Amino acid sequence: MYRNLFAEKPVIRELHLGGGTPTFFSADHLKVLIDSIFMHSILHPDAEFGFEAHPANTTTEHLQMLYDLGFRRLSLGIQDFDPEVQLIINRAQSFKQVKTVTNQARKIGYTSINFDLIYGLPLQTSIGLANTIQLVSELMPDRIAFYSYAHVPWIKPGQRKFTENDLPDIYAKRHLYELGRKMFTDMGYQEIGMDHFALATDSLYKAEQNGALHRIFMGYTHQYTQLLVGLGVSAINDSWYGFAQNVKSVEEYIQLVNDDRLPVFRGHSLTEEDLVIRRHILNIMCNGATSWNHHSHQSESLLQSIERLQVSADDGLIELNSWSLKVTPLGKRFLRNICMPFDARLWADKPLTQLFSMAG
Repeated sequence: MYRNLFAEKPVIRELHLGGGTPTFFSADHLKVLIDSIFMHSILHPDAEFGFEAHPANTTTEHLQMLYDLGFRRLSLGIQDFDPEVQLIINRAQSFKQVKTVTNQARKIGYTSINFDLIYGLPLQTSIGLANTIQLVSELMPDRIAFYSYAHVPWIKPGQRKFTENDLPDIYAKRHLYELGRKMFTDMGYQEIGMDHFALATDSLYKAEQNGALHRIFMGYTHQYTQLLVGLGVSAINDSWYGFAQNVKSVEEYIQLVNDDRLPVFRGHSLTEEDLVIRRHILNIMCNGATSWNHHSHQSESLLQSIERLQVSADDGLIELNSWSLKVTPLGKRFLRNICMPFDARLWADKPLTQLFSMAG
């Protein structure tokens, strides 16, 4: 259906199997899936493929099959190794399982391994997180994504197993972040944009050093693109000039596809002002700086954004003048807060907006 919309055969530069669930399929089924996508596409000479995997069900057959199909990146959703935390969030996997998958992947030839860790989880403590990171240091993945936990039980029913009373307060959560950040840097990782850490040998670090870092819905990448096609339930499409999200129910998704209808249920076409704001936010998130001048699209919302930035300047998070801003070393920890003044729609809807998580 998407190919029918393209003027020519699509060129795949990057492919990512996300959700943490691909390895619930058998290795043979994954081959059918990927072969079907490649069959009607052109693979870019520099194409890169990665997938998320659950440590508890990823086998050598999975790793070998996907490697043979061209996959070289592997991401393992660990979150925390503390048994009490794993139990309450229903995420059971042992360090032994993670170590086995990591070592198998490296032996096969995977060149980039990422661990996803989360701070602010229910029942999480400083001691527990420190123990988790100490275990991670034994494996030294190429990248680490260190995400803030977002408590949204109205979206994720599984979170109703616990309440806000089980979560660290904002001060404890901040301490967990600072603890993780220090331990990662002491281990030799470089902080990349928001939430990410990478070894100096990894392509993300090299991209940041070369000014080539880019951010999409799934995180940071070293390859720039204006087109992201999301296949599957709840996936997000990005044409640069507009966003569209697929339906969130498997049954509805299958029905729409069988009816030859794109399974999209909501989206947004970006205005000229949206595109200007998007560029500033990407510049800050990826390059730690942005600028505006008389050639830029000047608007009332942009001028208001610049006024709101004064708070970040007063706090020492940015160096601000009349035509640009630069994030300070301290400010790198608060990139979301620095970007928020540019989000005109957030400010316009502020009284009505249900924020998914607290920035900072």
